[in-house]
Amino acid sequence: MIKIFIADDHAIVRKGLKQIISETPDMIVSEEADNGLEALDKISENNYDVILLDISMPGKNGLEILRLVKRKNPKLPVLMLSVHPEEQYAVRSLRAGASGYLTKESAPDELIAAIRKISKGGKFVNASLAEKLISELEIYVERPSHETLSDREYQVMCMSALGKTLKEIAQELSLSIQTVSTYRTRILEKMNMNSIAEVIRYAVKHGLVE
Repeated sequence: MIKIFIADDHAIVRKGLKQIISETPDMIVSEEADNGLEALDKISENNYDVILLDISMPGKNGLEILRLVKRKNPKLPVLMLSVHPEEQYAVRSLRAGASGYLTKESAPDELIAAIRKISKGGKFVNASLAEKLISELEIYVERPSHETLSDREYQVMCMSALGKTLKEIAQELSLSIQTVSTYRTRILEKMNMNSIAEVIRYAVKHGLVE
């Protein structure tokens, strides 16, 4: 029996999802929540096989909850549900750790297929989303991390890679130390790195500094 948790702030949506799932013998909705904080509490306290998570909810939105859930339980399958078009949130959701993404306009049999697939450790996307993901992946592969930086961020990255301190960079660029610190934080986020030491290694490896 696949135990499912539903988090959606619309009662009518939760009722509809439960109705669809109730018609499937090997699935059951164990519990539900109508806001982000309640969802986090229940997911932390109980064991579920699959989470159905709405992107737009009060308290904490679906993407925030997704990141927190995956941080604590990376293997827990999460299917994102949204009224938003796929291109707006699908790729962002999947990169954040979601096992699948469906719009609320999807057919009931597609929902059941998605739940069944991700409960077994798979990923679920429909055909149109798969094409978008391939395009996104090609862009991602072809584009080095440092090319996602703005001109100023790139400048701060190179100066940091040369071993310059926050104070030295601030003085050379006529910026406040706080502003330079903010740039460094953005650089780490955009390049998906945890420390300036990683940035230095990256810059040396790619010949960005001498």
